[in-house]
Amino acid sequence: MTKRVFLIVLDSCGVGELPDASKYGDAGSNTLKACYDSGKLSVPNLEKLGLFHLDGMDYPAHSIPMGAYGRLAERSAGKDTTTGHWEIAGFVSETPMPTYPEGFPAEILTEFSRRTGRGVLCNKPYSGTQVILDYGQEHLSGGDLIVYTSADSVFQIAAHEELVPVETLYEYCQIARDILRGEHGVGRVIARPFVGEYPNFVRTANRRDFSLVPPADTLLDILQKQGLDTIAVGKISDIFAGKGISRKLLTHSNDEGMEITKQLLQEDFHGLCFVNLVDFDSKYGHRNDVLGYTEALNRFDEQLGELLPLLREDDVLIVTADHGCDPSTPSTDHSREYIPLLVYGKGIKENTALGTGTSFGNIAATVAELLGVDAPKGFCSYADMIRKEA
Repeated sequence: MTKRVFLIVLDSCGVGELPDASKYGDAGSNTLKACYDSGKLSVPNLEKLGLFHLDGMDYPAHSIPMGAYGRLAERSAGKDTTTGHWEIAGFVSETPMPTYPEGFPAEILTEFSRRTGRGVLCNKPYSGTQVILDYGQEHLSGGDLIVYTSADSVFQIAAHEELVPVETLYEYCQIARDILRGEHGVGRVIARPFVGEYPNFVRTANRRDFSLVPPADTLLDILQKQGLDTIAVGKISDIFAGKGISRKLLTHSNDEGMEITKQLLQEDFHGLCFVNLVDFDSKYGHRNDVLGYTEALNRFDEQLGELLPLLREDDVLIVTADHGCDPSTPSTDHSREYIPLLVYGKGIKENTALGTGTSFGNIAATVAELLGVDAPKGFCSYADMIRKEA
């Protein structure tokens, strides 16, 4: 029986367009291919786990996979962080969360300003780095908050840390979260603090996400109700609004997330360690930085090499993603792509091809069965396929 599962999400590391990608404006997107085509990708440990053996891969694979490997399609309507993670945990979002390509309606912003005592700047889809360059000075001179969105279901608030302390910005985000319910229930309200002077404004690592509460129990709730540990590293707790989380460990970078994960490998617990590494998405995918994304994958691969020997006999490691964010396309938004599924452990069969699954929720079903609890319904568990026979 598996005692601990370490589930690591490489935020936005998609592995090729889904069949319906064109409906989302993402035809041709392939985040991993963009990095491979840079000529700088060096991920020998991910290769050993089977990354280049997935369906649809057109890269030379130099090693026999150490574990099980496949790719998964998204069943939910959307391509954002919330829907991706929720589906990984066994909840499919049948209806897309609301987006605001023309900005938020006046009644939302009027109520937001009434409760915060501050006006609003921008109110349109915008690049997060460009919006503080274009509106940062006006924000500092007048005190109005920079509110913007993207192709995703998000209400983002940018504010300079010297004008609006981080904790105050979090309070403003909670106000927005309380307002944005029902038909305007966006997936996330995001705090986007920044520092510096024009034109050298820089976003800080004090970002925080205020998500909707999942409308039904997920894998996390199932595990917690069975008395198992559910440890959230990075923004996982924010994504699930704390629901089903027994312990949260916030991080400010991929490096910090991996260091915490390695520390947790030294601890005794029974259950799931759910990790999000957001830098791939926030620092490189959304900024169309192919080289930065590639180097971040290379760095993760080095840390993965340090992590693998720490796994115990009854541990399982799963590496996956939640959507794409192809840094080589003109768009700075997420892309609708397949995600990788790489499973390794001393009790996992080598070179086990899982093919292409029909839902990210297959991960939830597999984790649940590995840990010996009832799996969320409607998904395919790979547990019997991947476990070595006793």
